Amino acid sequence: MDRNFALEFVRVSEAAALAASRYMGRGDENAADHAAVEAMRRAFDSIHFAGTVKIGEGERDEAPMLYIGERVGSRKEGAPLLDLAVDPLEGTTITAKGGANALSVIAIAEEGKFLHAPDTYMNKIAVGPDARDAIALEASPTENLRNIARAKKCEVSDLTVVVMDRPRHEELIREIRLAGARIWMISDGDVQAALATAMPGTGVDVLMGIGGAPEGVIAAAALRCIGGNFQGQLCFRNENEKVRARDMGIRDFNRIYKIDELAAGHVMFCATGVTDGSMLRGVKYFGGGARTHSLVMRSETGTVRFIEAHHDLRRKPIQ
Repeated sequence: MDRNFALEFVRVSEAAALAASRYMGRGDENAADHAAVEAMRRAFDSIHFAGTVKIGEGERDEAPMLYIGERVGSRKEGAPLLDLAVDPLEGTTITAKGGANALSVIAIAEEGKFLHAPDTYMNKIAVGPDARDAIALEASPTENLRNIARAKKCEVSDLTVVVMDRPRHEELIREIRLAGARIWMISDGDVQAALATAMPGTGVDVLMGIGGAPEGVIAAAALRCIGGNFQGQLCFRNENEKVRARDMGIRDFNRIYKIDELAAGHVMFCATGVTDGSMLRGVKYFGGGARTHSLVMRSETGTVRFIEAHHDLRRKPIQ
């Protein structure tokens, strides 16, 4: 995959973040998400590639834009075939409330390298490079915490676990507390949280719990770029989701997917901050312009780039 795509696609996440950020704190989740989706779709079409959305805003009958299976890009003759996993606005509620850690994210892979699954839930565990060999989703949270602490040469009480603040996690939270680890509960945004496990200075050691399966695939792609690890198991909410999964080629509903089964081959990852967070700063406006802060990574080289861009909105306004 051409390395220049990394800088092409970060322009796309920037466009989505700029559009969504106009709705920060305004209490309108749908407007923020719609703005991000529309901006991302337009920006994709300016790039010379033939893309297929494998992980998107939902399935075709549920999402008007960037749905699973949608084709994007210039699609001109000779355009490279790539698959996309996108979340134009990871943290719609965060953005609407003016909270922290909302992102616009894109993962890019060679054709056929992302897990093709319905928009359902996924049980997840994610860690950074120093604990990549210490996790097993089939093990208990206590066992995983002990193994992670051993790998990181620390005590379980030194670990910080990110868990989404949901009623379904009551038992998980109880067990983590009994094991002695600290917990950072988040309202939304588990792609950012999974990525934080591998980034220095965030204070995050492991992500545990059930979140969206699309976000799981995106997180796996991001962690592959920087040597972290991720495992996930689909959690179906109803029989209809199982039927859709079967139609997509999934046969073993209990399978635990390893990181390179979720995102294989050479992958790239781009993220732009919408609101301020532990890794990326949010969009900042000034007279006639705006500033964005983005992250770009490639699995082929392990290179991580932070990009600060200044946008002259008088020359190129947000559409």
